[in-house]
Amino acid sequence: MAWSTRFLTAVAFLAVGVVFAPDVLGSGPESPAAAVSAAKLCHLLAFATAWGAALWVTFIGGIIMFKYLPRHQFGNLQRKMFPAYFMVVSVCAAVSVAAFAYLHPWRSASSIERYQLGFLLSALGFDLSNLLVFTPMTIEMMKKRHKIERDLNIGQEVGGAKNKEAAKTNPQLAAMNKKFGMIHGLSSLANITAFGSLAMHSWYLAGKLHF
Repeated sequence: MAWSTRFLTAVAFLAVGVVFAPDVLGSGPESPAAAVSAAKLCHLLAFATAWGAALWVTFIGGIIMFKYLPRHQFGNLQRKMFPAYFMVVSVCAAVSVAAFAYLHPWRSASSIERYQLGFLLSALGFDLSNLLVFTPMTIEMMKKRHKIERDLNIGQEVGGAKNKEAAKTNPQLAAMNKKFGMIHGLSSLANITAFGSLAMHSWYLAGKLHF
């Protein structure tokens, strides 16, 4: 995913540039109507994609897969899916930041708009922390734990009951479970925090709708 990492880096730099140097792109009250409409469309589509993806992966797809797939099969699927997922939501968050900062330059933005930009930046930061730090660490820990479990002839069952039982008599597995749980917990916390930041922004957007 080297190409996507480069693309994300470019978008992230663009977002930061728009936040701290909005005049470079001519943002503000005097912006052309076409540019304003394009920025609104980019923001809406990027936000909706990030929100929908986070909602599905966090509360629906991941839970269903965990309940019905053998654990190692589930883990191997997550190993391929999570980097792509966090790449998508990170790019979408970066686009949302750039578009919102273009529409609401910091110097002329109201306090509410500044808070919203803060929520979007928070979502971007936590998504990037997952993409670049927690997900690679979680995947590496999972590989090591799978190896230990294969040696114990477990991991093909659904659910974690056999793992918990084996860990009671296997200090190596117990230690690996503890490390994996800590890293996975940090990853989940970052994901939930990013989702919460998007939820706060969705409330703001709902207040702007006129039916």
